[in-house]
Amino acid sequence: MDNFARIQEILNDLSLDGVLISNENNIRYISGFTGATGYIYISKKTKKIITDFRYTTQAELETYGYEIITIGNSGYEASINNIIKKENINRLGFESEDLLYSSFLSLKSKLDVEELVPIKDEITRLRRIKTTKELENIKMAEAIGDKTFTDILSYIQPGMTEIQIAARIEYLLKINGGQGLSFPAIVASGTNSSMPHAIPGNKKLANGDFLTLDFGCIYNGYCSDMTRTIVIGRASQKQKEIYDIVLEAQLAALDFIKAGVKGKDVDKVARDIINKAGYEGCFGHGLGHSVGLFIHESPRLSMMEEDVLEIGMIETVEPGIYIKGFGGVRIEDLIVITENGHDNYTYSPKELIEL
Repeated sequence: MDNFARIQEILNDLSLDGVLISNENNIRYISGFTGATGYIYISKKTKKIITDFRYTTQAELETYGYEIITIGNSGYEASINNIIKKENINRLGFESEDLLYSSFLSLKSKLDVEELVPIKDEITRLRRIKTTKELENIKMAEAIGDKTFTDILSYIQPGMTEIQIAARIEYLLKINGGQGLSFPAIVASGTNSSMPHAIPGNKKLANGDFLTLDFGCIYNGYCSDMTRTIVIGRASQKQKEIYDIVLEAQLAALDFIKAGVKGKDVDKVARDIINKAGYEGCFGHGLGHSVGLFIHESPRLSMMEEDVLEIGMIETVEPGIYIKGFGGVRIEDLIVITENGHDNYTYSPKELIEL
């Protein structure tokens, strides 16, 4: 079933005459258009891309079967109004989890439509199960991350700053084939590694530091994500203990995960191991999340995730232990769900590396 037909089902289910899609990742997924601004309009009869002059030619080149509407000086609302008047639209859906409140108010005041209907994440949910082509792109993006991890190990030296390492990672991701970054690289050393999303700073690497490296790239629009934690110099006994617990938790979750289980149940497998080892309260985030055109997608692996995993979904599996004033460990792989388990796209070694 193509995307136009899938959206027709949403229109029928929600009794809508049409829908206005504003999320840039959904616009790309549905139509192929990668411009920085615009809307997709889909009704039971037509499908249109509404954008400004800067992206008109791009929209024509990237899409097939869409009428391209170039807005005039009167803006988006006037162009949308012309469309809905011609098609006699009464109930128009909009992406309530994406549209800015100010944009909603502007649409509400200027559109000649009986009702603007919030559709939450109905369009976004279409992206949860990846196609073969999407999986190929994500796998390639993760392979670029693996190559970058191998390359960065030979670069890291005591005395370098976190910012230097982050800059080198971002350079390597692009040199190795990445077309952009999934997110700014996380490089956290020493006590900074106790912060899961630490921002790289001017702290210099010292012997005995944990060093957490969390990064990803974009390949053909699709994101990758991986984390490895190493030790600069020789690891202490406590560092080895914490690392081994996190690795045990990750391997257990990987062994458990498959189609048909709930996200919260996978999270529990890893969390129980960490808690029973005496580190309850030191794993303060969910076990993982989906990845695709955006770095954090659904469903997630968390204590509250009730959704059941399905074949073709992508998930990260990234347990951690974080101890304020000491440091932290996170190990993250990127996998695709299969009927009886998973395929792991991350090949970088997981034994504790001491540099």
